[in-house]
Amino acid sequence: MTNFIEGTCRSQATLFPERLEDYVSEENSARVIDVFIDELDLTALGFKTQPAVIGRPAYHPATLLKIYVYGYLNRVQSSRRLEREAQRNVELMWLTGRLAPDFKTIADFRRNSGQAIQKVCREFVLICRKLELFTDAFVAIDGSKFKAVNNRDRNFTEAKMKRRLQEVDESIARYLSQMESVDRLDDKQSKQQSERLKDKIVNLKKEVKRLKELEKEMLQSPDKQISLTDPDARSMKTRGSGIVGYNVQAAADTKHHLIVTHEVTNVGNDRSALYSTASSTKEIIGEDKLDVVADRGYYNGQEILDCEQSQMTVFIPKTQTSGNQAKGLFGKRDFKWIAVDNEYECPAGERLRWQCYAKDKEKTLSRYWSSKCPSCSMRKRCTTGKNRRVSRWEHEDVLDRVQAGLESKPELMRIRRQTVEHPFGTIKIWMGWTHFQMRTLKHVSTEMSLHVLSYNLKRAMNIMGIKPLIAAIQA
Repeated sequence: MTNFIEGTCRSQATLFPERLEDYVSEENSARVIDVFIDELDLTALGFKTQPAVIGRPAYHPATLLKIYVYGYLNRVQSSRRLEREAQRNVELMWLTGRLAPDFKTIADFRRNSGQAIQKVCREFVLICRKLELFTDAFVAIDGSKFKAVNNRDRNFTEAKMKRRLQEVDESIARYLSQMESVDRLDDKQSKQQSERLKDKIVNLKKEVKRLKELEKEMLQSPDKQISLTDPDARSMKTRGSGIVGYNVQAAADTKHHLIVTHEVTNVGNDRSALYSTASSTKEIIGEDKLDVVADRGYYNGQEILDCEQSQMTVFIPKTQTSGNQAKGLFGKRDFKWIAVDNEYECPAGERLRWQCYAKDKEKTLSRYWSSKCPSCSMRKRCTTGKNRRVSRWEHEDVLDRVQAGLESKPELMRIRRQTVEHPFGTIKIWMGWTHFQMRTLKHVSTEMSLHVLSYNLKRAMNIMGIKPLIAAIQA
């Protein structure tokens, strides 16, 4: 061992510093957590701060909240692991004053203080607003799928149930066929094999009965889907496959990548989430106007109209839902809108005039076509019917302005991608690319708030520095 750095002998008596304060440097993130939580009015946020008159004294909610924020900031989310960290981690000892609650106490606090914890996450966003970190009033909105604790095999949709029942029926038929072959043999070994096959068939019939009962319950649900472990988790499509989980909506500031607002949903698409997310962001930022950029998954005419009426400018690419282009026909974008005359001009140069109104769900549409379509030389490239009909929503001028705005600033889609996908990727890495710890939408929302709070804390510390951020929180 010569010529190497040598450690201290384990039997050597050591005089450690007498104060925990000496172990935590001035630039330690634990000091930000300590100051932030101590400055909160926990009673106003909904935490139970009045101790019980009788019984064993409880831990103060500030102590348990510090444990959780520290844990999520350092990629430790399990209550059992937090219990161990409280017993051996010097930084956590400093935060809690050497208190070490058991895992059940830690877990119960997260489960029973959900709404209050979500308000704590919002409080830090308001601190960021006070620090003028949202002055650009420009956010990117996106959704990301997160796994639930529910396994895919314990989630059933109509298609999965049908496929599972078919697989069981095929297994029963296969075992019956094997039994017929075995029964032709009259020896001890064949009788034992026959008994095993009978047991398998009995178990499969029980499985059919169980699946039929689940199918009845599944068909009674609004979305014809059922999850057995986490009843609120839903099967959702992702790129290349699918997961059973939740769809988390978030709005991130384009300058500092701070998450302004978020919401956990169990709806598998983003089509109806634009206005609610944008309006919540606008309220939190406290600005009269807001610029919002999102991907085409949010394209919804009514949602975009609501945003414009609330003084929110939306930049979002238009979806192409028509099947004409796939057939090699002209799409709607090949028809030029002549607003002055209330007409469309087709690729052949003819005018499509207004003919009538139509209703599509709650939308009022104007229908346009030309009487010259049957004799047009380009008719085969335009329609398979007698006339090419074009529909226009009564508020489609709003969608035209959105499209024109995005075409004038195409770089915004790149900004969107590098803004809001960064927080989601970071949080998933912190989670270890695994599922949520908790079940049901209510509790998963609490857990996501802890992730978002930890992410925003880390971002703010990187942007401002530890000491300036502490000073700003205490101001």
